[in-house]
Amino acid sequence: MKDFLTSADKNIVDISKNRTASTKAVRDFRSRMNSVGTGNVVYEGELLKNFAQHQMNASFVMPVLILVVAALSANWQGWYIASIWAFFALMAHLIIGILSNKFLKSGSNDKSLNSWRNKFFVSQAIIAIVWASYATINCHDCTDNQYSITQFSVILVFQALTCMLTYGFRHSTLMMITPASIILAIKFLTTYDAAMMLMAGILVSAIVFFYIISGRFRQSVVTMLEHTTTKEILIAELETEKSISEAARNRAEEASMAKSRFLATMSHELRTPLNAILGFSEIMRDEVMGPIKNESYKEYVADIHNSGAHLLKLINEILDISRIEAGKHELKEKNLKLISVIDDACHMISIKAKQKGVKLETKYEEGMPTIWVDERAIRQITLNLISNALKFTPTGGKVTIKAGWTAKGGQYFSIKDTGPGIPEEEIPIVLSSFGQGTIAINNAEQGTGLGLTIVQALLQMHQGSFELKSKLREGTEAIAYLPKSRVGKLARITNNTKQEEAA
Repeated sequence: MKDFLTSADKNIVDISKNRTASTKAVRDFRSRMNSVGTGNVVYEGELLKNFAQHQMNASFVMPVLILVVAALSANWQGWYIASIWAFFALMAHLIIGILSNKFLKSGSNDKSLNSWRNKFFVSQAIIAIVWASYATINCHDCTDNQYSITQFSVILVFQALTCMLTYGFRHSTLMMITPASIILAIKFLTTYDAAMMLMAGILVSAIVFFYIISGRFRQSVVTMLEHTTTKEILIAELETEKSISEAARNRAEEASMAKSRFLATMSHELRTPLNAILGFSEIMRDEVMGPIKNESYKEYVADIHNSGAHLLKLINEILDISRIEAGKHELKEKNLKLISVIDDACHMISIKAKQKGVKLETKYEEGMPTIWVDERAIRQITLNLISNALKFTPTGGKVTIKAGWTAKGGQYFSIKDTGPGIPEEEIPIVLSSFGQGTIAINNAEQGTGLGLTIVQALLQMHQGSFELKSKLREGTEAIAYLPKSRVGKLARITNNTKQEEAA
C-alpha cells in the first residue's frame, strides 16, 4: 500500500508538470490570437519572417533585373549614368538582403520586432528612392518614345516584383512603388501625348491594382497562419489530454492492483474469524454442548449466526466480482447436462422455499444435449437467480424454472417469480454493480447488489448473454442464454481446435 501511494503521488506530480507545460503552450497561442482585435498584428513576427525569406529568395533575381535594366538604359542614358544608378540600386538591395539574413539567423523575439521592422522600412525607403531616381532620368536626344516605353515597362515589372516580395506589409509596398510610378506618370502627362498619357494612367492604375493584390496575398498568408496556429493549439490540447489520460490510466491500474492485494489479504483475515464465529454460533444455536435455558440468548445466537453468514456471503461475492474484473477467474469447462445443474440448484434451495411457503416449478424441454460450460459458474448463476426470485416472492407465490432451446440453436434457462416486479426505469440500476431497486431496499432481506453483476460477468465469459424482464405487480423473469457454439458435439470440436492451435 505504501508503494502504491508513492507511485500515485508521483503520477500526480507528473500530470501537474505535463498539464503546466501544455497548458502554457495553449495559453500562449490563444493570447497571441486574442491580444489584438483586427489587423492581424498578432502575426507580425510570422509576416516579418515571411518578408525576410522572400528577400533572401530574390537576392539573385533583383541584381539580374538591375543589370538588365542598366544595360538597356545605357543606349539612351549612357554607360556612366546607367552604371551609377545600377551601383546604388545593387547596394540598396544588398542592404535589405543583409538585414533579412541577420533577422532570420537572430531568432528575434516579439520585443525586438519593432526595431527590425523600422530597419526594414528604412531599407525599403532607400530602394524606393533609387527606383524613383531611375524614373527621373531623361533622354534629351531621344526623338521617339522607345526610351519612355522602356521606363514604363521597367517600372511595371518593379511594381509586380515588389508586390510579390513585400505583400506582408501592404503600406510598405505602397511606399516602395508609388514614388517611381508617380514621377514617371507626371513626366508622361506633361508631354500631352495621347499614348504617353495612357501609359501614365496605366501606371497609376497599376499602383491601385498591385496594392489590392498585395492585400489579397496578405490575407491568404494570414489565413494560413491562423490555420497553423489553430492546429498547434489543438495539438497542444491533445498532448494535455493525452498526458491526463495516461496518468489516470496508470493510477487506475495501480489502484486496481492495490485493491486486488487488499482483497486477497482481507479475504483471509476476515473469513478465518468469520468461519469460527459461524461454527461456534451454530454449535450454540443447535445446543450441541447442552441446552440454553435463556430464550433471549438463543435468539442472540441465531442473530449472530445469520449476520455472520450474511457478511461471509457479501465478502465472497465481492471477491468473485473482483477476480472476474481482474481476469483471474478461470473457467474449468466440461460437457454436462444443463438440466442436471439446475436440478441440483433447485434441490439446494427447496428447503428455504418450503420454509417461506413458495412453490418451485420446473419446465424442461426434452432431448437437450450436453453443453460445454464451467459447472461451478453455471451453478452459481442458477443459485443467484433462484435466490433472488425466492427473496422477492411472497408467501403462497410461485417460482418457475424453465430450460430449453434458443431460436439460434443455443440453450437457455429462465427463472420467473410472482413477486412485486421491478419498475422499468430501475432495471438498469438493478443490473449495475451494487445497484438495488426501491423494492429491494425496502425488503427485509437486502443483498449486496452484486448477484446479477456476477451472473452477467460469468455469462459473458461463456459468450452468453443475460436478459431481465419485469412488470409491476406481475413478477420478474431472468433469462440466461448460452450460445450454439457451446452445445453438444460442436462445443467439443471447438474446444479441441482451440487446444490444438494453442499447442
